[in-house]
Amino acid sequence: MAKILIIDDERSIRNTLKDILEFEQHQVSLAENGKIGLETAQNAVFDVIFSDIKMPEMDGIEFLSALKEQEVETPVIMISGHGNIETAVECIKKGAFDFIEKPIDLNRLLITVRNALDKSTLVAETKTLKKKIAKRHQMVGESAAIQKVRLMIDRVAPTDARVLITGSNGTGKEVVARLLFENSPRATAPFVEVNCAAIPSELIESELFGHEKGSFTSAIKQRIGKFEQADTGTIFLDEIGDMSLSAQTKVLRVLQESELTRVGSDKSVKVNVRVIAATNKDLKKEIELGNFREDLFHRLNVIPIHVPALDERREDIPLLVTHFCDLICSEQGTQTKIFEEDAVEMLQVRSWTGNIRELRNVVERLIILGGQTITKEDVEMFA
Repeated sequence: MAKILIIDDERSIRNTLKDILEFEQHQVSLAENGKIGLETAQNAVFDVIFSDIKMPEMDGIEFLSALKEQEVETPVIMISGHGNIETAVECIKKGAFDFIEKPIDLNRLLITVRNALDKSTLVAETKTLKKKIAKRHQMVGESAAIQKVRLMIDRVAPTDARVLITGSNGTGKEVVARLLFENSPRATAPFVEVNCAAIPSELIESELFGHEKGSFTSAIKQRIGKFEQADTGTIFLDEIGDMSLSAQTKVLRVLQESELTRVGSDKSVKVNVRVIAATNKDLKKEIELGNFREDLFHRLNVIPIHVPALDERREDIPLLVTHFCDLICSEQGTQTKIFEEDAVEMLQVRSWTGNIRELRNVVERLIILGGQTITKEDVEMFA
């Protein structure tokens, strides 16, 4: 059952629409002009709003503008007996979902309502997904070490500077990259992640820069590479220390000239991309061994951010345990469990070679195998 608001100064129209929509099992509220409709929309949440255009005190266009100023995302369907193309275009420009002329066609009405409800559902699902993603990419902790990282993110994110994130496996380098992106002017553009360690060396160039049809045996069609996909946005080159030397050379060209060449092509393609890279390796040692280009290192290492190991920030473990417990229980749809103080203390003193990732796995294991309250004995048995 959807909640629908009908705003129209003609009582007969309001009642007719109400009867039709209630017959379709929707819950309907009525308002006789835009002013009353705006107050009603401010005090309750609706899935769809119908608004006439010609009304006293506040007309439909003024109502629509006021609603959008308050960032209400409910789909608004405009209705009018004096409709023309110019009016319809103006309504759509101001953010209306659709425009229907009077007398209202029943089939058109029901189809428009169905489409508007689909949009409301998508908006709600998107908000939920964004909240889940935000929780997953949240930097938890109050230690001096993590506060230093947070300060660097705040300073660097608004710029286009390249960032090289270093740290052991499982420390949260991807979280840092995500926060740099989400707090940057490019936050509404693409964020493209490439795990350089997971792509075979013979495929890395095609993956990054794309290829033309027929450029090699399995190239049955043109492919757009990750750098082009990230155009106007951000590309995150994770584990860049594992990238082949030939691919490093091409990445260097992109950084120097802001252009690339697809495999099998002789044409250059301009790209506007912010590059964030991460590695668990000591790149200076890799340079000495001949495994990494020194000029690429200096291009990437404009802003270095080192993410500390969990053993260097043990005071954050209680906060991390609570965070992961809430997150995991929410994902599993179970009641949030409680960790006893001595259980957390046991987790705080052990060594975490797998860092944050290992701690999360242990918390999840304890939630699954332990009782409603996680005790010291549970930690001894399962951690």
